[in-house]
Amino acid sequence: MTAATRFDLVPLFPVLLGAVLAAPGSLALRAADKPNFIVINIDDLGYADIGPYGSTLNRTPHLDRMAAEGCKLTCFYGAPVCSPSRAALLTGCYPKRALPIPHVLFPGNDAGLDPQEVTVAELLKEQGYVTGIVGKWHLGDQPEFLPTRQGFDTFFGLPYSNDMGPAEDGVKSNLGAPLPKRKVKGRGQPPLPWLRNETVVQRVLADDQTTFVERYTSEAVQFIKTNKDKTFFLYLAHTAVHFPIYPGKAFQGKSGNGLYGDWVEEVDWSVGQVLDTLRKWQLDRSTLVVFTSDNGGTQRGVNAPLRGFKGSTWEGGIRVPTLAWWPGQVPAGISTGAVAGMIDILPTLVKLAGGRLPADRKIDGGDLWPLLAGKPDAQSPHAAFYYYRGLNLEAVRSGPWKLHLAKGELYHLDRDLSETADVAAANPEVVARLRGIADQMRDDLGLGGIGPGCRPLGKALGAKPIIDHDGTIRPEFRKPSVPAAVTGGA
Repeated sequence: MTAATRFDLVPLFPVLLGAVLAAPGSLALRAADKPNFIVINIDDLGYADIGPYGSTLNRTPHLDRMAAEGCKLTCFYGAPVCSPSRAALLTGCYPKRALPIPHVLFPGNDAGLDPQEVTVAELLKEQGYVTGIVGKWHLGDQPEFLPTRQGFDTFFGLPYSNDMGPAEDGVKSNLGAPLPKRKVKGRGQPPLPWLRNETVVQRVLADDQTTFVERYTSEAVQFIKTNKDKTFFLYLAHTAVHFPIYPGKAFQGKSGNGLYGDWVEEVDWSVGQVLDTLRKWQLDRSTLVVFTSDNGGTQRGVNAPLRGFKGSTWEGGIRVPTLAWWPGQVPAGISTGAVAGMIDILPTLVKLAGGRLPADRKIDGGDLWPLLAGKPDAQSPHAAFYYYRGLNLEAVRSGPWKLHLAKGELYHLDRDLSETADVAAANPEVVARLRGIADQMRDDLGLGGIGPGCRPLGKALGAKPIIDHDGTIRPEFRKPSVPAAVTGGA
């Protein structure tokens, strides 16, 4: 769909004010002056799984260099699980506003990101950007919900998580582990499809999972090469390091930290390939690259010093390692602890592109450019931040104070990042103030269930899996050269 018909103008970012077209009244940037954007989104990466955030288990030289040459965001929030976080990234909204679901989306669901939502890809296309996604989508697998219907010119990857298939295809067990002998949750899920745009390329089997990072990296590098003379937005959403763990053959047994460490190090290699490609084609000084994770790590990774893991609203479930890199624009080696999150990516990129935000809907995110540019007076765009898990508001933050609503636990995150010392009893006025902030959402997104500010969830009629349980591909996902039934292999 096209973006909304009515807009609020977004000021151009200060660094490029001099590049505004000379025509009177023009607000458009010349194509050559607009930055390229790459967002690299890892799946289930722990807060301390990479070197810039203190990992001593995994070697990540490329991410170390990226941090040394750019900005490290130490208080960047995703969501407790996959689908909501990705909805926030693409729409600039709290997940519950744009994708009001209790958990995540599954194969064959009739629900997905509503085609009436306006995504960052759509807004950038209006500014002349070529848009592409490589990797995991997870916002609906019915035709009307796919990336190519949501502003992306091209798509290569999976419509959902790499564990959402039948156990006999190896998607319920790690590399080298025996297939489950007993029925496990999801054993009856349909085969996992690899898509190019809206066509099934193959059925994903265990050996194919070891090629995820390499193939996605190759696709990303080719996208950059193909569009090096254009202005582009690339969303590289790795399947790694989500269970099941399948590092590439060249990385197996190399990390000293098991299969998980091997896969983290392969992700680092991938980042290096992307950044080296930008340097090779002299695009590094015209490209903003953001590296992040959809949610906190699982118990396979390291979230220290944060409490909790994926699936929770403890800091370990939602605070994710995030780096921003743009030589010459983002100062080297800076760090910010200002509150930020996935919801801020859309407003930031659209502003840098000289674009406009839709005015017919609420956008919860704000502009992070002053923080990324290292402005001395830069602050978080959020006076308050809301932590939803599914449809329930579980915590709220204002400044350093975070209140977990169910039990009334209060933590001062600047002094107690690990959320170990509940200071509610000593600060009743802070508890009351934060409960008041939470109540402000009662007439918007609601504290539980569907609030009046939640936008419609996309619904598809006659929803069914892309590949049926017997291996038959739905006709609309099949090319004449592709057989009706697929078994795997490229």
